[in-house]
Amino acid sequence: MLIDSHCHLDFPEFAEDLDATLARARAAGIDKMLTISTRLDRFDAVRAVAEKSDRIWCSVGIHPHEAAAAMGASADRLIALAEGPKVVGIGETGLDYFYEHSPREIQRDLFRIHIQAARQSGLPLIVHTRDADDETAAILVDEMGKGAFTGLIHCFSASRDFAETALELGFYISVSGIITFNKAQALRDVVQGIPLDRLLVETDAPFLAPVPYRGKRNEPAFTAATATKLAGIKGVDIDTLAAATTANFHRLFTKVPR
Repeated sequence: MLIDSHCHLDFPEFAEDLDATLARARAAGIDKMLTISTRLDRFDAVRAVAEKSDRIWCSVGIHPHEAAAAMGASADRLIALAEGPKVVGIGETGLDYFYEHSPREIQRDLFRIHIQAARQSGLPLIVHTRDADDETAAILVDEMGKGAFTGLIHCFSASRDFAETALELGFYISVSGIITFNKAQALRDVVQGIPLDRLLVETDAPFLAPVPYRGKRNEPAFTAATATKLAGIKGVDIDTLAAATTANFHRLFTKVPR
């Protein structure tokens, strides 16, 4: 059984066939799913999806794209929203300098607010980084010096140096369907060197469908394709890969029952 550690089941792409999507996930061997918050004004919808099934959990947080619209967000508010039994992580949060949808200073401030919430709540931090790896790493290192917190880098597509920094901080690394793309050999080379006991798998659905589903809406069932590719990269069979990534997920997301 596999766990999709990062998907967006509240997004409109799933509005008409969520039940069928969940049935396909179960048939594909996806035991659990973590649906991720990107905006606080959508959090109730995120939590409602998690409450639909005993196999779905959720996070609370604000994507860096949405940072400019989240003025007034605080660690206390994130912590309060995270008190429910279905909320198991803080994020996604981080820095995205590729699209620049929000000013960088606001992204940085909000990232640190999420880290504070993760530290105080004891819940893991879910980090998004794109074209901002050096600054993301610097903030994580700086904040870790203020007090420990746990977390993962989601949809990993960064450098070996960034991976090493994340691992040194005790973070886990989650890989998506990007590792199946034809032009992703450099990423596969980095992932090959990441210890198996620090890896998770995800879809980031509805985005980034893996081969052989490129061009289609991504969904949790497709976690299996990414996991199969990752098993080959790591030189293990799929059962070993599934057992390891599931154990890693539960080691990090301790609020999710085994």
